[in-house]
Amino acid sequence: MSRTASGADLHDRAQAQYHPVDKLGKILAKKCDDERGINGVTGDVFARYVFPKFPDLGMKLFQYLRHSSRAKTDHLGVTAFRQQCEKFLGILDDSVILESYVKMFGDMNDQNELIKPENLKELLRTCYNLSMSTYQDGPQSCRLLDRTLNSVVQSCFFSKESLSSGYICRWLENNVPRLVPPIHKYCVHALSTSHRTIIDKNMKNNSDTVVSISAINAGESSYGLELQTPILEKASPNFAANGATGTTSNPGKPLTQAERERMIIQQPLLPLSEAWLLAGALPQIYSRPQSIQSPHNASSTNLASQVFMAKLLSMMPSHWTLLYDSRQDGAGTNRFLHHVLGYRGPNLVLFRCDDDLLFCVANAQEWRETHLYYGSEDSCCVQLLPKFVMLEQKPKSLYLNTHIRGYPKGLRAGSDPRKPILIVDEHFEKLEHRGLQHKILSIEVWGCGNTQQREVQLDIKNWQIKEAERQRTVKLTAADWIDHPDRYLLELGGRQNYNNSSS
Repeated sequence: MSRTASGADLHDRAQAQYHPVDKLGKILAKKCDDERGINGVTGDVFARYVFPKFPDLGMKLFQYLRHSSRAKTDHLGVTAFRQQCEKFLGILDDSVILESYVKMFGDMNDQNELIKPENLKELLRTCYNLSMSTYQDGPQSCRLLDRTLNSVVQSCFFSKESLSSGYICRWLENNVPRLVPPIHKYCVHALSTSHRTIIDKNMKNNSDTVVSISAINAGESSYGLELQTPILEKASPNFAANGATGTTSNPGKPLTQAERERMIIQQPLLPLSEAWLLAGALPQIYSRPQSIQSPHNASSTNLASQVFMAKLLSMMPSHWTLLYDSRQDGAGTNRFLHHVLGYRGPNLVLFRCDDDLLFCVANAQEWRETHLYYGSEDSCCVQLLPKFVMLEQKPKSLYLNTHIRGYPKGLRAGSDPRKPILIVDEHFEKLEHRGLQHKILSIEVWGCGNTQQREVQLDIKNWQIKEAERQRTVKLTAADWIDHPDRYLLELGGRQNYNNSSS
């Protein structure tokens, strides 16, 4: 007589089938036994197979799991490894997730759980490297990354040598709330899918660990994350050829003061690391991924492929378009208005001033000239250098007026009209912050909307140019010329008989 599986047997079988962590633990334990002769999971094997691209992050996570299990050995048993991974995957609260990673990059042997500046900097550097791993043009490096990370660390620690993990978590939540969550998504995905990508030649007959090549490729293709850092429009080659790199004709000769100032001015206002920082600090409207509409032609034979491409393109990151650069487009109020007005999407205005100051005014709406303060709740004012500070995020905090008489002229940011946070004069030459005036060295404006909003602005500009040309060549009738102001100017200048060819 054949025996049938009881309900408990079926339940255990279902659990074994849908427990990727249990499968991962068995695979790693087998590899540790073969390579090291250890009955369990070691940190180096865990990092090498589960986090092949980021072994340092894998070691940090393994040490955190080992610390949470209070293990006395350098390795974890299969049961302890499975329990700690399941506990880690079960974290859903954002504040708990943030606290876990702050402690993970801290000194877990310290009973006081104090975090040092180098610990926070290492966490932020890992966040940046992880975000750049799926960049459109491949992994990107930024030569100004240390400057960006130091601005955040110095703002958080000020002059303290160490801070509690709770304070660090609260500061990150209030200032850069979206920098750390991508790490957790990556770790959860790695723990949940790595068992499909690890093939052990000695276990080919084990149905629990062997998967098809197509499943492995599918796992590898979905291993990346949705890109949080926007794609920046590249600078024009003409500007780079004119010395944007700051090099001199004689490399061995010391730089003069004028050459140093030119190098400071020619540095990019928005390097890739600053864009990554702004994307993690500002509201999501500025870095929201582009959305592609699904195909509407249901009768198409390639509908399935069109739907797949639509889903793939809908995950494309946002593209920030350079609307205005005072170093290329010319400085002054008129040049700023010419390149910025008419853009109906979210945008960022960056002011580089002397004393190494860099400010950013984020406007979620279109800029318009008015004597009233306006702006949505996503309007922000940020100081990026020398320290990162979220100065304010409130509605009705933006002001732009260049021609309305009787009201202050220039650009202002701040919800209190009596004490604005930033005051830019009407000529866009000086910026005032906290009662101190600073000289503006350069200005950049980046459009954070979609391509349609940029095309609308360009269409408006083309229409204005054509309209100006049309009005310039318009022919006046005799009746129009009698009341035309140019007629009286000619008469005042002594040209009474302007219609007489002999005069």
